[in-house]
Amino acid sequence: MEQKKIFGWSITVALAGFLFGFDTIVISGADQPVQTLWGTSPLFHGVFIMAMALWGTVVGALAGGIPCDRYGRKKTLFWIGILYLVSAIGSGLAPDPYSFSIFRFIGGLGVGASSVAAPTYIAEISSPERRGRLVALYQFNIVFGILVAFLSNYVIGELVEHQSWRWMLGVEAIPAALYCIMVLQVPESPRWLLTKRNDEQGARKVLDFMYPKEEIAKVIQQILAEAKKTFHVSLFSGKFGFALTLAFLIAFFNQVSGINFVLYYAPRLLEAAGIGAEDALLQSTSIGVVNLIFTLLGMYLIDRMGRRTLIIIGSIGYIISLAMVAYCYATGADQVLLLSFVLMFIASHAVGQGAVIWVFISEIFPTEVRANGQAWGSGTHWVFAGLITALTPFFIDLVGDNPWPLFAFFAVMMVFQLIFGLFMMPETKGVSLEALQERLMKRSKG
Repeated sequence: MEQKKIFGWSITVALAGFLFGFDTIVISGADQPVQTLWGTSPLFHGVFIMAMALWGTVVGALAGGIPCDRYGRKKTLFWIGILYLVSAIGSGLAPDPYSFSIFRFIGGLGVGASSVAAPTYIAEISSPERRGRLVALYQFNIVFGILVAFLSNYVIGELVEHQSWRWMLGVEAIPAALYCIMVLQVPESPRWLLTKRNDEQGARKVLDFMYPKEEIAKVIQQILAEAKKTFHVSLFSGKFGFALTLAFLIAFFNQVSGINFVLYYAPRLLEAAGIGAEDALLQSTSIGVVNLIFTLLGMYLIDRMGRRTLIIIGSIGYIISLAMVAYCYATGADQVLLLSFVLMFIASHAVGQGAVIWVFISEIFPTEVRANGQAWGSGTHWVFAGLITALTPFFIDLVGDNPWPLFAFFAVMMVFQLIFGLFMMPETKGVSLEALQERLMKRSKG
């Protein structure tokens, strides 16, 4: 086994997450300048400017399983990088809100497809003992991309006076181009080679890095045996009903926590609390820093404490922090107290849902339908992300720049997530993908 090789491939593929995080959050720096420049209404701004990338992620996520299965995980990951590259250049140069929206949509296609292809690929090259940490590299890179986007927006905002938002968006072309070059160096997924191309020789070359030589024949037999059970079986045949329900719920709860609401509109939310515009942009970077630190903690704990335990811990943190943020807005409490609970909310997300979601969804479907199962979970995630982001300016306008009712709603939804974690969510740590599918299919049969 050569664990360094596996780690190197995993981190390269996980860089798709960096572009994911950067692309989705960089828009926060362009939020108000773009609305002022083009004079768009709150509803148009929310639906077409702020959320257009998210509509792209819905399409990219729902359709991402098709190229993954047909052309392979590796080729799909390469073309995801091309989508990011085109989006960055086009968004930065866009002359009007319509072309801007189109290029943001293209970037969203890359984000959505990457949330299918990258976790799927990493799960398929990982051993059961290291799978959680390696797939969580994707989430780490999302968070790192978010932090870099916040910092980049702040630095560019300080250095560039005229239409600095164009540079904020366009600079993403640099990491996108580097990613395209790097991903060409990784091998194809051995499970895809075996189940989709019947290429045992090619699969063995990759499996040599993953398992001791004496175990490879047994691993191949297990993969092929599991594939036969699900060969040409539809994802929605009823055989995977429990896994579909789990993927839907964890993705649904991820978004009704309000995480994208906070990340996308951080400067605006902080200004609503009385923090000046420049300070709000700078304070947004503290959100990125806390997100990164607690994501690292989540990565450390995910294969030690397990996925379910982290969801329970995160849910408790969500409930406390969201309730207190709502209280702070409702009563006009001290800005430092408000920011403290916003940061507690970010920490709760990072160590819980943030660390778990992509790992968990990538584990619970068999190889034969894993890409489409990942697409189902990712698509659910992005549908609700798009709805929440699109409607936020409208609801902020409705409540008069005091968003306490929205935070109260998110707190109530996290009570339901806690119930899900306590009574429904299975633990998946340390279990082989094939053994895990056997268990979940039994649950589907009742």
